[in-house]
Amino acid sequence: MMESKSPFLDTLFLLRKDECITIFSDLKEISKGEEKDAADYFESEFEKERLEFLSDQIICDKETAVWAAKVMYHSVQLYLIRENTAKNLSTLIPDFKGERNVSSLLSADLSLRFLPQIIMALQSVDPEDSLIKMLEQILTQFHYSGIGFDLNLDTINWEEELKDKTYRKLYLERIVEKKAYKLAEIPYINHLLMAEFRMYKDHFWRELKKI
Repeated sequence: MMESKSPFLDTLFLLRKDECITIFSDLKEISKGEEKDAADYFESEFEKERLEFLSDQIICDKETAVWAAKVMYHSVQLYLIRENTAKNLSTLIPDFKGERNVSSLLSADLSLRFLPQIIMALQSVDPEDSLIKMLEQILTQFHYSGIGFDLNLDTINWEEELKDKTYRKLYLERIVEKKAYKLAEIPYINHLLMAEFRMYKDHFWRELKKI
Protein backbone atom coordinates (compact mmCIF):
# COMPACT_ATOMS: atom_id res chain seq x y z
CA MET A 1 0.00 0.00 0.00
CA MET A 2 1.07 3.58 -0.46
CA GLU A 3 -0.11 7.12 0.24
CA SER A 4 -0.76 9.72 -2.44
CA LYS A 5 -2.17 13.19 -2.78
CA SER A 6 -4.58 11.74 -5.34
CA PRO A 7 -5.09 7.99 -5.04
CA PHE A 8 -7.91 8.19 -7.60
CA LEU A 9 -5.81 9.78 -10.34
CA ASP A 10 -2.73 7.71 -9.52
CA THR A 11 -4.78 4.54 -9.88
CA LEU A 12 -6.15 5.63 -13.27
CA PHE A 13 -2.77 6.63 -14.67
CA LEU A 14 -0.97 3.52 -13.45
CA LEU A 15 -3.69 1.13 -14.60
CA ARG A 16 -3.93 2.58 -18.09
CA LYS A 17 -0.18 3.10 -18.49
CA ASP A 18 1.22 -0.12 -17.02
CA GLU A 19 -1.90 -2.23 -16.30
CA CYS A 20 -0.87 -2.27 -12.63
CA ILE A 21 -3.12 -1.75 -9.64
CA THR A 22 -2.27 0.16 -6.48
CA ILE A 23 -4.14 -0.50 -3.24
CA PHE A 24 -4.15 2.50 -0.91
CA SER A 25 -4.51 2.43 2.87
CA ASP A 26 -8.06 3.73 2.99
CA LEU A 27 -10.97 4.89 0.85
CA LYS A 28 -10.68 8.62 0.26
CA GLU A 29 -13.48 10.78 -1.12
CA ILE A 30 -12.95 11.83 -4.72
CA SER A 31 -12.98 15.61 -5.07
CA LYS A 32 -14.62 17.61 -7.85
CA GLY A 33 -11.16 18.75 -8.89
CA GLU A 34 -10.02 15.15 -9.27
CA GLU A 35 -13.13 14.37 -11.30
CA LYS A 36 -12.40 17.30 -13.63
CA ASP A 37 -8.78 16.21 -14.03
CA ALA A 38 -9.95 12.67 -14.76
CA ALA A 39 -12.48 13.94 -17.33
CA ASP A 40 -9.77 15.90 -19.15
CA TYR A 41 -7.43 12.90 -19.02
CA PHE A 42 -10.03 10.54 -20.46
CA GLU A 43 -10.93 12.99 -23.19
CA SER A 44 -7.26 12.98 -24.22
CA GLU A 45 -7.07 9.18 -24.02
CA PHE A 46 -10.28 8.85 -26.04
CA GLU A 47 -8.84 11.04 -28.78
CA LYS A 48 -5.78 8.78 -28.99
CA GLU A 49 -7.90 5.66 -29.32
CA ARG A 50 -10.24 7.33 -31.81
CA LEU A 51 -7.32 7.54 -34.23
CA GLU A 52 -7.48 3.75 -34.37
CA PHE A 53 -11.16 3.45 -35.23
CA LEU A 54 -11.15 6.39 -37.64
CA SER A 55 -14.39 8.12 -36.72
CA ASP A 56 -14.82 11.82 -36.12
CA GLN A 57 -18.52 11.34 -35.32
CA ILE A 58 -18.03 9.82 -31.86
CA ILE A 59 -16.96 12.13 -29.05
CA CYS A 60 -15.88 11.28 -25.52
CA ASP A 61 -18.72 11.16 -22.99
CA LYS A 62 -16.66 12.60 -20.15
CA GLU A 63 -19.37 12.13 -17.53
CA THR A 64 -19.66 8.42 -18.32
CA ALA A 65 -15.87 8.06 -18.45
CA VAL A 66 -15.58 9.50 -14.92
CA TRP A 67 -18.43 7.31 -13.64
CA ALA A 68 -16.69 4.21 -15.01
CA ALA A 69 -13.37 5.32 -13.55
CA LYS A 70 -14.93 5.71 -10.11
CA VAL A 71 -16.50 2.25 -10.38
CA MET A 72 -13.16 0.79 -11.33
CA TYR A 73 -11.23 2.71 -8.64
CA HIS A 74 -13.61 1.80 -5.83
CA SER A 75 -13.67 -1.84 -6.99
CA VAL A 76 -9.88 -1.98 -6.80
CA GLN A 77 -9.79 -0.47 -3.31
CA LEU A 78 -12.63 -2.69 -2.08
CA TYR A 79 -10.54 -5.73 -2.98
CA LEU A 80 -8.79 -5.27 0.38
CA ILE A 81 -10.58 -2.47 2.22
CA ARG A 82 -13.94 -3.89 3.29
CA GLU A 83 -14.35 -2.75 6.86
CA ASN A 84 -17.66 -0.89 7.31
CA THR A 85 -18.25 -0.74 3.52
CA ALA A 86 -21.23 -3.12 3.11
CA LYS A 87 -23.86 -0.41 3.66
CA ASN A 88 -22.03 1.96 1.29
CA LEU A 89 -21.55 -0.34 -1.70
CA SER A 90 -24.38 1.23 -3.71
CA THR A 91 -22.81 4.66 -3.14
CA LEU A 92 -19.31 3.53 -4.04
CA ILE A 93 -20.55 1.48 -7.05
CA PRO A 94 -23.52 3.50 -8.35
CA ASP A 95 -25.78 2.41 -11.19
CA PHE A 96 -25.28 4.05 -14.57
CA LYS A 97 -27.75 6.93 -14.98
CA GLY A 98 -26.75 8.20 -18.40
CA GLU A 99 -27.76 7.28 -21.95
CA ARG A 100 -26.41 4.03 -23.30
CA ASN A 101 -25.05 4.81 -26.76
CA VAL A 102 -21.85 4.27 -28.72
CA SER A 103 -20.18 7.30 -27.18
CA SER A 104 -20.92 6.21 -23.61
CA LEU A 105 -20.00 2.58 -24.30
CA LEU A 106 -16.59 3.48 -25.70
CA SER A 107 -15.95 6.15 -23.07
CA ALA A 108 -16.76 3.77 -20.22
CA ASP A 109 -14.51 1.15 -21.81
CA LEU A 110 -11.45 3.27 -21.06
CA SER A 111 -11.79 1.99 -17.49
CA LEU A 112 -14.26 -0.90 -17.57
CA ARG A 113 -12.01 -3.00 -19.81
CA PHE A 114 -10.07 -3.73 -16.61
CA LEU A 115 -13.14 -4.81 -14.65
CA PRO A 116 -13.03 -8.53 -15.59
CA GLN A 117 -9.61 -8.90 -13.93
CA ILE A 118 -10.89 -7.14 -10.82
CA ILE A 119 -13.94 -9.43 -10.67
CA MET A 120 -11.75 -12.52 -10.99
CA ALA A 121 -9.53 -11.27 -8.16
CA LEU A 122 -12.60 -10.75 -5.98
CA GLN A 123 -13.90 -14.22 -6.87
CA SER A 124 -10.62 -15.76 -5.73
CA VAL A 125 -11.11 -14.21 -2.29
CA ASP A 126 -14.86 -14.76 -1.82
CA PRO A 127 -17.08 -16.10 -4.64
CA GLU A 128 -20.18 -15.04 -2.67
CA ASP A 129 -19.11 -11.40 -2.35
CA SER A 130 -22.11 -9.17 -3.13
CA LEU A 131 -19.77 -6.73 -4.87
CA ILE A 132 -19.14 -9.31 -7.59
CA LYS A 133 -22.80 -9.38 -8.61
CA MET A 134 -22.92 -5.58 -8.77
CA LEU A 135 -19.87 -5.44 -11.01
CA GLU A 136 -21.15 -8.25 -13.25
CA GLN A 137 -24.39 -6.32 -13.75
CA ILE A 138 -22.41 -3.26 -14.83
CA LEU A 139 -20.26 -5.36 -17.14
CA THR A 140 -23.37 -6.96 -18.65
CA GLN A 141 -24.70 -3.49 -19.44
CA PHE A 142 -21.31 -2.48 -20.89
CA HIS A 143 -20.46 -5.89 -22.33
CA TYR A 144 -18.06 -4.52 -24.96
CA SER A 145 -15.69 -4.13 -22.01
CA GLY A 146 -16.41 -7.71 -20.93
CA ILE A 147 -15.69 -9.53 -24.18
CA GLY A 148 -13.93 -12.76 -23.24
CA PHE A 149 -15.50 -12.77 -19.77
CA ASP A 150 -18.40 -15.14 -19.09
CA LEU A 151 -21.56 -13.00 -19.08
CA ASN A 152 -25.20 -13.84 -19.68
CA LEU A 153 -26.07 -11.95 -22.88
CA ASP A 154 -28.92 -14.18 -24.04
CA THR A 155 -31.50 -11.36 -24.20
CA ILE A 156 -29.52 -9.06 -26.49
CA ASN A 157 -30.83 -8.24 -29.95
CA TRP A 158 -27.48 -8.35 -31.72
CA GLU A 159 -28.67 -6.81 -34.95
CA GLU A 160 -29.84 -3.76 -33.00
CA GLU A 161 -26.84 -3.78 -30.66
CA LEU A 162 -24.30 -3.74 -33.50
CA LYS A 163 -26.10 -1.46 -35.93
CA ASP A 164 -23.47 1.28 -35.66
CA LYS A 165 -20.70 0.36 -38.09
CA THR A 166 -17.84 1.74 -35.97
CA TYR A 167 -19.00 -0.01 -32.81
CA ARG A 168 -19.64 -3.20 -34.80
CA LYS A 169 -16.10 -3.11 -36.22
CA LEU A 170 -14.57 -2.60 -32.77
CA TYR A 171 -16.76 -5.28 -31.21
CA LEU A 172 -15.80 -7.87 -33.82
CA GLU A 173 -12.11 -6.97 -33.57
CA ARG A 174 -12.16 -7.47 -29.80
CA ILE A 175 -13.94 -10.81 -30.15
CA VAL A 176 -11.12 -11.96 -32.42
CA GLU A 177 -8.44 -10.45 -30.17
CA LYS A 178 -9.84 -12.22 -27.09
CA LYS A 179 -10.78 -15.39 -29.01
CA ALA A 180 -14.21 -15.12 -27.39
CA TYR A 181 -15.77 -18.33 -28.71
CA LYS A 182 -19.07 -17.94 -26.87
CA LEU A 183 -19.75 -14.69 -28.68
CA ALA A 184 -18.21 -15.78 -31.98
CA GLU A 185 -20.57 -18.76 -32.12
CA ILE A 186 -23.71 -16.62 -31.90
CA PRO A 187 -25.13 -17.05 -35.43
CA TYR A 188 -25.50 -13.35 -36.23
CA ILE A 189 -21.99 -12.51 -34.99
CA ASN A 190 -20.54 -15.60 -36.61
CA HIS A 191 -21.99 -14.49 -39.95
CA LEU A 192 -20.46 -11.02 -39.53
CA LEU A 193 -17.07 -12.48 -38.67
CA MET A 194 -17.07 -14.84 -41.65
CA ALA A 195 -17.99 -11.95 -43.93
CA GLU A 196 -15.05 -9.95 -42.55
CA PHE A 197 -12.60 -12.86 -42.76
CA ARG A 198 -13.59 -13.92 -46.29
CA MET A 199 -10.84 -16.08 -47.79
CA TYR A 200 -8.42 -15.14 -44.99
CA LYS A 201 -10.45 -16.81 -42.26
CA ASP A 202 -7.74 -19.34 -41.34
CA HIS A 203 -5.23 -16.53 -40.96
CA PHE A 204 -7.41 -14.69 -38.45
CA TRP A 205 -9.03 -17.59 -36.58
CA ARG A 206 -8.44 -21.07 -37.95
CA GLU A 207 -10.27 -22.90 -35.13
CA LEU A 208 -13.55 -20.97 -35.42
CA LYS A 209 -16.29 -22.93 -37.16
CA LYS A 210 -18.86 -21.43 -39.47
CA ILE A 211 -22.29 -21.64 -37.83
